[in-house]
Amino acid sequence: MLARLARLWAGRASSSYEHTEEELVTSLVIGLGNPGPEYAETRHNVGQMVIDELARRGASSLSVSKKTHTRNATVRLAGGPVVIGCPMSYMNVSGGPTSSLAKYHSVSPTDVIVIHDELDIPFGTVKIKRGGGSAGHNGLKDVTKALGTPDYVRVRVGIGRPPGRMEAATFVLKPFSAAERKELPFLVDDAADAVEAILEHGVEAAQMRFHTKG
Repeated sequence: MLARLARLWAGRASSSYEHTEEELVTSLVIGLGNPGPEYAETRHNVGQMVIDELARRGASSLSVSKKTHTRNATVRLAGGPVVIGCPMSYMNVSGGPTSSLAKYHSVSPTDVIVIHDELDIPFGTVKIKRGGGSAGHNGLKDVTKALGTPDYVRVRVGIGRPPGRMEAATFVLKPFSAAERKELPFLVDDAADAVEAILEHGVEAAQMRFHTKG
């Protein structure tokens, strides 16, 4: 009887901890990209590569949520529970899944962090900002529309401009070059570090660290 009561208490304690942890979630981190293996290694999907790194750091893996149309997980980062995820939709309709996941976890739009590829930043560079326009990035444009505000945080992962006369739309859907692939793990690490710095110290402190790097 005592053993049974002990198991029952342990089960309730575990459920209570999980519920409490879920209530404490205050931030959502989204990595933009396109679904499917044909896009997995392309420049446009670097945001999702960073989410995979954050999942690894949080000793977790992403699970499919049909309700929010995302792959997501709740992980412990910067000392607290954070929801990380990737829309299961194509880049230009990323907003719906992002908004759905934020609402599901009662996260304010201003507490959403979006990781995305950035043409206007040299490859290997990470920049951070809150708010602003989309600069032609269709994923950001749709997220802004769905959240109803541009005032979310962006972790901008530099992929550089296309060479020669190559169209930007073609460039972002190509895999990284052989030379870039050698440096890509360091770039992904830096972007994941930037997310953790934002969560732990805030946007301005993270900007001071990463905008003066190098």
